[in-house]
Amino acid sequence: MAAVLRFLIAVLLFSSIASASLSQEEEEEFSEELLLKPLADRKVLAHFHFESKAPPTRTYGHHHRLFPKALYQLVQKFRIREMELSFTQGRWNYERWGGFDPISSSNAKPPGVELWAVFDVPHDLVDASWKNLTHTLSGLFCASINFLESSTAYSAPDWGFQPFSGSLRYGSLPREAVCTENLTPWLKLLPCRDKAGLAALMDRPSIYRGFYHSQRLRLSSTEFGSTEVESGIALDQTLTVVLQPTTSQRASMTYSSDSVLQPSWSLSSIFGRKVSGRCVLAKSSNVYVQVERGLVSELKNLHAEDEGSGAGNVTFEKTWNNPGFELSIAPNRVIKEVNILHDDTSIVLYEYLIDNYSNSEPFDLGFTWKFPVVWSSPQAPLHASRFLMGSGNERGAIAISLKATEPSDGLCVADTIENSCMLRFNVFQVVPWYVRVYFHTLQVFVDGKPQSVTDFIERMRISPSEDKVSPGVMEMALKLPCCVKSVTLTLEFDKGFLHIDEYPPDANQGFDIPSAVISFPDFHASMHFLKDDSLNKSPLLSKFQEKSPVLCYTEVLLVPLTTPDFSMPYNVITITCTVFALYFGSLLNVLRRRVGEEERFLKRKDSKKTGRLGQLLSKLFAKLRGKSWEPTQTQSASSSLISSKLIFKVILVAGIAAGWQYYSG
Repeated sequence: MAAVLRFLIAVLLFSSIASASLSQEEEEEFSEELLLKPLADRKVLAHFHFESKAPPTRTYGHHHRLFPKALYQLVQKFRIREMELSFTQGRWNYERWGGFDPISSSNAKPPGVELWAVFDVPHDLVDASWKNLTHTLSGLFCASINFLESSTAYSAPDWGFQPFSGSLRYGSLPREAVCTENLTPWLKLLPCRDKAGLAALMDRPSIYRGFYHSQRLRLSSTEFGSTEVESGIALDQTLTVVLQPTTSQRASMTYSSDSVLQPSWSLSSIFGRKVSGRCVLAKSSNVYVQVERGLVSELKNLHAEDEGSGAGNVTFEKTWNNPGFELSIAPNRVIKEVNILHDDTSIVLYEYLIDNYSNSEPFDLGFTWKFPVVWSSPQAPLHASRFLMGSGNERGAIAISLKATEPSDGLCVADTIENSCMLRFNVFQVVPWYVRVYFHTLQVFVDGKPQSVTDFIERMRISPSEDKVSPGVMEMALKLPCCVKSVTLTLEFDKGFLHIDEYPPDANQGFDIPSAVISFPDFHASMHFLKDDSLNKSPLLSKFQEKSPVLCYTEVLLVPLTTPDFSMPYNVITITCTVFALYFGSLLNVLRRRVGEEERFLKRKDSKKTGRLGQLLSKLFAKLRGKSWEPTQTQSASSSLISSKLIFKVILVAGIAAGWQYYSG
């Protein structure tokens, strides 16, 4: 008996130790980070990044402490493998804010709402899952995402957007307005919401006063056995804002180089708040200040001119005070990018740990410029823009123009077969059904000269639109020589006619065509840092090190369609109602009126007005005149008057009825 008890105790101890070790290995995690970066056009980029992780349900269970319950139920109910939802106001300026870095490739989104999702369900259930997902997200984020349930509003890309064939659905609403009603549910998904931590900086007027802001939500799950490694569910929440610091009197000073000093800024000046500490549920809470490669190069050149020595004397690793700017707080660590091609001008990150600050000593980082510096942000290989051609409300053409940016080292990818530099890029475009595109009219102009389509297009997938059923989808993969300066793609289209019920309230404004997506599969916007355990603990820096293809969005096109005169139905309705009111009102008045009762009513009314004194006076006047008194004269006169009015109304009603019958016949 004692041996059995010892055995049971050993089993219980072993199971408790195993469960404890398992719980230590698999726990929910939450981290918050903020990246601040001065931009070349005197603005400041603020990029908030929040990451929540939940272990696999098979080992952890269904109850969570940090991960939002609403999104967990969303993943489980609709079997979502990956999903991304973004709310954006404004357009990312690729020329001034950059187009060849992780933030511009992953967080620069088109205006309005963009949603795409990958489902782990049978192919015939993907559309039903998509429609249910749109309704759920619409209620969760207080937006019009449910408009994407219609088959005319979403598409099924094959390879032009994401490498998920068959189970991917994509939709966008370019005209969706973004406001605090969308931001508040987004903040409620955070463990501390906006009450503590870095999210407390999100002052609504400061954010929506900016030139660009985009809130993004990215879900990835391995819950359904689609991958070999089960990592659970990962949720990335990012908010990217471009703000304009207030210009002080010193910032408006002009220097000898005819350049104006950039405005200095701090957290309290651009957000109106300070950081009073980290969220107590966050595993890590860090703030980074990024100095771009072009700014580092200009600062080193400026230091070389001042010192009259080599450009490499200034070291950003040991100082945050240089000839160009000064940080008000000393960073906890300086991180330098490892770049083989640009070793002298690598990106520099200043790291601040929010654990060292509290309510008594809040964190208010200040960035002060000392001397005006002019630099440029890294650009994608091609700058894309889209516009309309033609005039009138019948026909037109869509043109996508791609112009080569300034060449830089390492952007050319050699073709091993032809031993020549070739540039590859993909074009993904969705066109509504009422813009009937003729894909056979595709033309390619290289450096302004028309070229054969087959010489530059490697592969192409076309899904023509169907009236009131599905939009048109175009996916193209092109290959061009690196020496090409410009490429233009044109497509002709006809404008369709809509039913009066299908027009929006502001139909005269025009109809939006969603942004086209241009991707460069051979180019990856990523950073490289030295291997360090502390860097692996930072989700933001880990995202920066991932190889994500360079991606950019074009403008949203506004197409004017033929619109009917919406005032005509109103005029017809008002005239018809007026005629009916006159006809039936008069007819009912005639049929319901009683002549005898009116005569008695008038007689009583006259008798009340005259009274006994009146009757005596009338009799006296009759005797003086020598005439007999006739009390029924008034009644006879009134009855004759009533009969004449009655005849006139009957004739009027009959005339109106005859005219109406003639008009309707």
